[in-house]
Amino acid sequence: MIDISQKEIWFVTGSQHLYGEDTLSQVAENSKNIVKGLNASSLLPIKVVWKPTVKSPEEITNICQEANIERKCIGIVTWMHTFSPAKMWIKGLTILNKPLCHLHTQYNAEIPWESIDMDFMNLNQSAHGDREFGFMMSRMRKKRKVIVGHWQNEHVQKKLGIWSRVVLGWDELQHLKVARIGDNMREVAVTEGDKVEAQMRFGFSVNGFDSSDVVEHINNVSDKDINELLITYEQSYKLTSSLKKGGEQRASLVEAAKIELGLRAFLDAGGFKAFTDTFENLGELKQLPGIAVQRLMADGYGFGAEGDWRTAAMVRALKVMNVGLEGGVSFMEDYTYHFTSQKSYVLGSHMLEICSGIADGKPSCEVHPLGIGGKEAPIRLVFDTTPGEAINVSLVDMGNRLRLIVNEVEAVKPMEDLPNLPVARVLWDPKPNLEIAATAWILAGGAHHTVYCQSVTTEFMEDLADIAGIELLVIDDKTSVRDFKDKINANETYYHLFQHKL
Repeated sequence: MIDISQKEIWFVTGSQHLYGEDTLSQVAENSKNIVKGLNASSLLPIKVVWKPTVKSPEEITNICQEANIERKCIGIVTWMHTFSPAKMWIKGLTILNKPLCHLHTQYNAEIPWESIDMDFMNLNQSAHGDREFGFMMSRMRKKRKVIVGHWQNEHVQKKLGIWSRVVLGWDELQHLKVARIGDNMREVAVTEGDKVEAQMRFGFSVNGFDSSDVVEHINNVSDKDINELLITYEQSYKLTSSLKKGGEQRASLVEAAKIELGLRAFLDAGGFKAFTDTFENLGELKQLPGIAVQRLMADGYGFGAEGDWRTAAMVRALKVMNVGLEGGVSFMEDYTYHFTSQKSYVLGSHMLEICSGIADGKPSCEVHPLGIGGKEAPIRLVFDTTPGEAINVSLVDMGNRLRLIVNEVEAVKPMEDLPNLPVARVLWDPKPNLEIAATAWILAGGAHHTVYCQSVTTEFMEDLADIAGIELLVIDDKTSVRDFKDKINANETYYHLFQHKL
């Protein structure tokens, strides 16, 4: 479902003709060795491709044009081995439309105290060559990732790996198709928004479909495929007795299997990697899709409930960023609080649709009335999630700009069992605490729907906001309400003044 094998990042080294062929030959050899070392690191998820040293405005412009055109290339890493006069970079940087990472490193880690001479100094000038390059990007207001340190250092490789994953997600957004099955939940504000502006900013398209478009595929599902999927359910989950063969509610499980197969067929036929639905526009669907959505998310699809197309797109993008990492990504919602005099918590859940990829152990497959939507009792997977560090992410439309909000949280084991709550759920401690976190979230206009991420971190979201050119607000253990208000007010001024450039 998520294939990153054909994606690559280009490594572009800057220099100039001033140094002569011997020095330039050494520059090329050193940059090749750096690329070889990076590709040997387990921290980078995709291939780094070496490109010949650029030494003139024409060569720089050409490599930027090639990067723009090449579908495999999803970003470029730049490094100035020697001094590279930055006026040479103006035209290339002006036209470059792929994400850029500035790796401020040098080939050697330490100064060779006994042997260092001016030849060595002329060859290894990254300390000021990269500063010249950095000035030009700042002068041009060019957003980029800056990573400082020796290229063999694990910390540097980890940061480069994070950026690589973010550009994978960004590349996915550029081509993503989101199917909105039904409309927005009636009278809800935060899940509305400007789809045209979102497509201009992120690239993904959102188009509406009726539930009948899905039902058409459901009606074509074969008995053979249904029976095979039922076997998968039986092997993968703990079925309640009423859903097992011969159980009085077995027909509900069969119907859920039909919905999953038909929904998958609809999404695959249209090339959709993310979708929404809403309980108010189910049409002929007999159940609100529960287990179908949970399993589709586990396979990498993005999802948003009640027509929430922005969250659906973000779930997909973060799943692409997360590929190969431990921990999962899910659609989520702040549902209810646990207030105590010592510490307070949030219980996150939704009616049905929490990704089974974040389950702690084998989920239970159950059927229960929904109490909303007026349809048959839907099938769902019930489970708790793995404790640990995570983030909640919300992308909201503020009218004059898009705002990305992040709250760092720690998931914890529930204090007691929840025998009468038939939904997947996670209990978390929001940083710095519930009072400040919820205050800041509400002041920021954060949505009740979020993307819950166990391995994707705040640094990922910082890189994504820079690439997209959107506002970022972070709520973490250092957040105070007063400072957070000041930041919101400052951002209002900034985005008002520079809106035409963003």
